[in-house]
Amino acid sequence: MNYLSHYSSPLGSITITSDGRTVTGLWFDGQRHFPTLSESEYSKADLPIFQQTHRWLDHYFRGGKDEALPPLNPHLTPFQQIVSDILLTIPYGHTTTYSNIAQLAATRMGRGHLSAQAVGSAVGYNPISILIPCHRVIGANGSITGYAGGIDRKRWLLNLENPQLFQTTL
Repeated sequence: MNYLSHYSSPLGSITITSDGRTVTGLWFDGQRHFPTLSESEYSKADLPIFQQTHRWLDHYFRGGKDEALPPLNPHLTPFQQIVSDILLTIPYGHTTTYSNIAQLAATRMGRGHLSAQAVGSAVGYNPISILIPCHRVIGANGSITGYAGGIDRKRWLLNLENPQLFQTTL
């Protein structure tokens, strides 16, 4: 069975989905790549996984870091999973580039090269925003680019995590 919950963030409403034990999705309502969630497929419930995720988000939006993530189970292709695993290694308050992730992913896949555009696509389809920190990926020149939740939200999240970093990337 699939479940959903809503969370009110400083950046707008967030929808969270779960299989009952893990987080399977987290999106800003109406963002790019927001899935169609039919009431016949998802039930609203106050599950422990949602309570844990809401607590994590409360802590995060208050500027807290180093909180253990709730269990995650995104439905990804093998390539998206590699990119997601790399995203999860980006420390709070830090950023990396699409090209850096492409180099790391190529190494993990035993390939000589991967395009930053392919990585950008995988990052853009991240089904668990914020928890899998796709907002920490920036352009090679330090520009704040591409975020399915919107560039303004990405700037806000980066500023929350590290105001000095944000000021230097403008």
